Amino acid sequence: MTTAHKVVGVLGGMGPDSTVDFFAKLVAATYAERDQDHLRIVIDNDPTVPDRTAAVEGRGPSPAPHLGAMARGLIAQGAEVLVMPCNGAHAFRSAVLDAAGDVPFLDLIETTVAATRARLPEVATVGLLATDGTLAARLYDDGYAGDGVRALPPTPADQALVMKAIYAVKRGRSDAQTAATVRAVAERLVLAGADAIVAGCTEIPLVLRDGEVVVDGRSVPVIASTDALVARTVAFATGAPPPG
Repeated sequence: MTTAHKVVGVLGGMGPDSTVDFFAKLVAATYAERDQDHLRIVIDNDPTVPDRTAAVEGRGPSPAPHLGAMARGLIAQGAEVLVMPCNGAHAFRSAVLDAAGDVPFLDLIETTVAATRARLPEVATVGLLATDGTLAARLYDDGYAGDGVRALPPTPADQALVMKAIYAVKRGRSDAQTAATVRAVAERLVLAGADAIVAGCTEIPLVLRDGEVVVDGRSVPVIASTDALVARTVAFATGAPPPG
């Protein structure tokens, strides 16, 4: 087997648990027969990045300078492709792109949209579970618009529950109650017209998995942004998707 893979640089820490989840899934998705067949992954797990939702809403400092510095640091350590497993941070992705120069950056939003279309070519409406910042920045509204897909957010009351659940996960509370809350919101999105659910925050897959949303006896697909980015990263870094 070849080990001529690209070095992956991860802008992480937003939050730490979701970064660990991304890393673990990246390792699991890489076909390997020995240590040397795995990807070299450089992770900057930096939880001091300013809050993305606060920045989007004008309540806090922009994380853009911090993200640019992270990108430059990863490249200095040998990264040949950059990824950022945080949806809300993509409101400031221009800072990463500017810092990256010729080093490719795999956009999480674009990747999730492409994964949705590949799996569900006839999808018309997706229910979106994401932070207030991701919703306010219209990252998925704009991302899906080109495919004619509507991104349906929760009601304001349900969105408050989603944010509470996300911060529970950030505190390390990926418990049954948090999972039940998120699943209930997802089910209400389906009843409101969603054909599928998009986990547009990388904390969400820690409490909601594909196959867990069932409405009127029908299993509704859950597209996890984390999983979409893992698949694309492995394909890009190795030159081909891992064997199924």
